[in-house]
Amino acid sequence: MKFRRKAAAATASEPETDAAQDAQVVAGPYDSEAVPELLAGIERVDLGSLLIAPSPGRELRLQVDEKVGTVQAVLLTGKDGALELRAFAAPRNGDLWSEVRPQLAQDVQRRGGKTGEREGRYGVELLCQLGMKLPDGQDGVQPSRIIGVNGDRWMLRATLLGRPAVEIEKAGDWEDLISDVVVRRGTEAMPVGEALGLTMPPQARPVDRPAVPRITGQAGQAGEQPPAPREPGTDGPAG
Repeated sequence: MKFRRKAAAATASEPETDAAQDAQVVAGPYDSEAVPELLAGIERVDLGSLLIAPSPGRELRLQVDEKVGTVQAVLLTGKDGALELRAFAAPRNGDLWSEVRPQLAQDVQRRGGKTGEREGRYGVELLCQLGMKLPDGQDGVQPSRIIGVNGDRWMLRATLLGRPAVEIEKAGDWEDLISDVVVRRGTEAMPVGEALGLTMPPQARPVDRPAVPRITGQAGQAGEQPPAPREPGTDGPAG
């Protein structure tokens, strides 16, 4: 799905948002039960546990396990990189990200990669460099930035690939995408760390694999190699 920017004329007549009102909006990602009123009217693609706001110039794709047909992750792709999104069940008022971050680092190191940490916009990030084969058969390095955000009985894991993982000071627009995500946890009891379910829109169709590095070796239940993506339609967000 390609997101398209609305015509300027559609918004030219709208009054400017009051600055004081803007300042009261807490930055996301948001729980589906606590989306700020000013943002509640934004049209989002409903993918079950994740609701994704449109982002002009980027495509929304789904990483699907073709054997069983289940959606494993959401991928937003652009010319300079990609953002993978997954949500997991977490304890209420817990800090699952602090628990899984060392596991992710150990897994990357076990595969011969290198890891580091930095303080970022959403807290401590995990920086990874993992060896990979380039299309021409030569050895290369896959850089990634893994960001974890603890929510109300959920944790959102966002992985930046490509240029946003390397040129961090220029990746603000990619980080903004994380703030726009809405997580729908549901009320059912789930084991801590289990992936929250994702659903495929009826109009989804197979597409070619994105030309960005693939994510490998994420820890535990979050750790399968993502299968081929599907693009959920081309004519606009799904309900």
